Amino acid sequence: MTQAQHDVLAAAARAALAAPSVLNTQPWVWHLNADSLELRADRDRQVHVADPDGRLLLLSCGIALHHAGVALAASGYTPVVRRFVRDFDDDLLARVMVGAPRDVELADEALFDALRRRRTDRRPFRDEGVPEAAIDAIRTAVEDAGAFLHQVRRDQMPMLAVAVGQAGATEMSEPEYRVELMRWTNRPEWSGDGVPATATVQRAPRRVPMRDLTFDPDAGMPSEPGGDHGAAYLVVFGSGDGAADWFQAGEATSAAMLTATALDLAVAPISDVIEVEHPRALVRGLLNETGYPYLVLRCGWPPARDDLATVPRRTPNEAIVGLTEE
Repeated sequence: MTQAQHDVLAAAARAALAAPSVLNTQPWVWHLNADSLELRADRDRQVHVADPDGRLLLLSCGIALHHAGVALAASGYTPVVRRFVRDFDDDLLARVMVGAPRDVELADEALFDALRRRRTDRRPFRDEGVPEAAIDAIRTAVEDAGAFLHQVRRDQMPMLAVAVGQAGATEMSEPEYRVELMRWTNRPEWSGDGVPATATVQRAPRRVPMRDLTFDPDAGMPSEPGGDHGAAYLVVFGSGDGAADWFQAGEATSAAMLTATALDLAVAPISDVIEVEHPRALVRGLLNETGYPYLVLRCGWPPARDDLATVPRRTPNEAIVGLTEE
């Protein structure tokens, strides 16, 4: 491997640090080797109350893997990926190598630009609906990554709202969950992770409830009641419920988020409805039990074009083993 290719792998690992994850835990570590980039799970960053089996940990790591592949493609190389996930307690998840040179297409550049500017937007979206062509593009991206996409129909919205509300109430009733939430939403500034109050919104009635991320109802960005009437609610789902399925679901979720961002849409994941068994079963019912839901995405036009506050990120030296300089 040439020095240039090694540098491309290092740059891909840095780019992947922008990947979203459950409660911004960033539960991964990259190992930069002489000829490859290894992705490993960081179990110290697993949310053991909300995600005891590590489903969302693997999904989060799958998002990071897809981000690295997007960066490689935008650098003019074909990503070559070997996936090792078989069980939920596997730590070595994937190995990325530099493949043959390739022409950088406009789509590659668009996804890489989306990777750099994507933000989780918890504000209510505008009433303007998401175009069908945009949904089709997101669906194609998800299917190309090995999963499926279901757009929640209007007649299914009440059930989705009930499921999300039930999930939030169930989790907040558990003292252990509140302690875990407190841990990841009250991080010291130097930690480079977690969800600060500046990235949350104040509590207000919504079409579908949002996860409470602060214990202070006045914390976060102002939020008017209502909103989200034009939002599309999308369920990323697949045919299996095994560890490899959840890992691949992360890659599909990344493809969905970056495709939406490239179309100037905003996206916010809804994961609490997946974390609790009965609400997750209700979401599965929206699919007519044809598959297993992995994540719900709220997608729509942002209320304003101003930049959202960035959430903390760990430095490359903290999350990438093997960097020679930074």
